[in-house]
Amino acid sequence: MLLDLRNPDHYQRVYEEHHRGVYAVAYRVTGDAAQAQDIVQDVFLRLWRRPYSFDARRGELGSYLRLMARSRALDLWRESQAAGRATDRLKLVVASDEPRSDERPSEAVERAEARHVVREQLKRLPAPQREALVLAHWGGLTADEIASRVGVPLGTAKSRIRVGMERMRAGMDLQLEAA
Repeated sequence: MLLDLRNPDHYQRVYEEHHRGVYAVAYRVTGDAAQAQDIVQDVFLRLWRRPYSFDARRGELGSYLRLMARSRALDLWRESQAAGRATDRLKLVVASDEPRSDERPSEAVERAEARHVVREQLKRLPAPQREALVLAHWGGLTADEIASRVGVPLGTAKSRIRVGMERMRAGMDLQLEAA
């Protein structure tokens, strides 16, 4: 029987047949039940909105749906990994400075001063610029990834990074001259 995915009855049958498999793939990648359920909803919503995107000549529907779920789950997993790295790096930057015992005292003092200057300048930046710089430098994200994550146009993300760097540089020069 040829399925018309625009027909609600056929669509319901497809959902009932395949939602468990889609959930299993999503859960296997994310390890999170709530995220896996969101992915199932997303996959079937995409199928409902664009039923013509499935081409039966290229494979079976179940494989297509599971592949969509896997792709979406991997995207979410990568986003969470990048966010975790950014958070970890921010914690390192903001954390208290405990010099290691194997460091030479003069080097430890210089690094502590430099970190203090960077932290002070970061605190003085407007929140959007600070966030863009932290995500770019310590989070390792590109301007495009920052734009997607923050929900702004690419040009805005690039501007925030550029203007933030200019303000940091100017502020650091003034602070170092005063010292």
